[in-house]
Amino acid sequence: MALHVIVGKGPVGTTTADELAARGHEVRVLSRSGGHSTATVEHRQVDATDAAALAAAAAGAAALYNAVNPPYHRWATDWPPVAAALLTAAERTGAVLVTMGNMYGYGRPDGPMTPDSPLAATDTKGRVRNGMWASALAAHEAGRVRVTEARASDFVGPQVPADHSHLVRQLSTIRRGRRAWVVGDPDAPRSWAFLPDVAATLATLGTDERALGRAWHVPTDPPRSQRQAITDLATALGVDTPRVTGIPWPVLSALGLVLPFMREVVDIRHQFDQEFVSDATATTTAFGLTATPWDVVMTQTVGAPAPTA
Repeated sequence: MALHVIVGKGPVGTTTADELAARGHEVRVLSRSGGHSTATVEHRQVDATDAAALAAAAAGAAALYNAVNPPYHRWATDWPPVAAALLTAAERTGAVLVTMGNMYGYGRPDGPMTPDSPLAATDTKGRVRNGMWASALAAHEAGRVRVTEARASDFVGPQVPADHSHLVRQLSTIRRGRRAWVVGDPDAPRSWAFLPDVAATLATLGTDERALGRAWHVPTDPPRSQRQAITDLATALGVDTPRVTGIPWPVLSALGLVLPFMREVVDIRHQFDQEFVSDATATTTAFGLTATPWDVVMTQTVGAPAPTA
């Protein structure tokens, strides 16, 4: 099996490292703070903006995974140097560059989003991600590097911290029987990406040449609104369903004056005030990947025993 190098040890990087190790690969995780190596995953301290250090740490690797996660309000300043360094490192080492992307680049959708949907974002975060992909794809088409990208919707799963998920953060509220306040329209259909499915998609893209030169969506279950998903979490917990109410946008805008994170959420309100649904048919057709059943996603997210067949 080959060496696979992951940059970033957050939820995506850690779960992908476990997935690749389970498939029998040699796995190395690079991060600014380093970590404790195990028998299956090696950790090294490397700055993600240092192309030379990244290339040295990824020498001989079959694939280099971008699982970096800059602070939400710093994408415009933090992402470009990281993306440039990773692209340079991939070019120098010959490793396939596999980027963990998202749905921001599509802007306001007019239906389910596919990898072929126009990258029409006008907000800062969407334009940053589109610029990263455009640079990587141009380098790929010039024959300098081989690239692919996985795009996922909102994360869910037991590996996801509350501050990384609009759904997981509701767990403490649901357990206390309190009202669940959500961003946007509580009844707008949404896609939710189970983190192990994200990891499985990344690992597949990094080991299959058919993935190269384009983006792929992580398979998800049929869309569930925030109200429906919170109801499902309550059912999995065995507690009463709480009241679910959307936070008025003027309130969120006011909070954005003092909270940078909330200001960024308001900037992408189009993701919350209408249907925001991912279509991963192409991924399933090409690689046979499918989403983990929703009831399993729910029980694992709340820490309950998995349902039996």
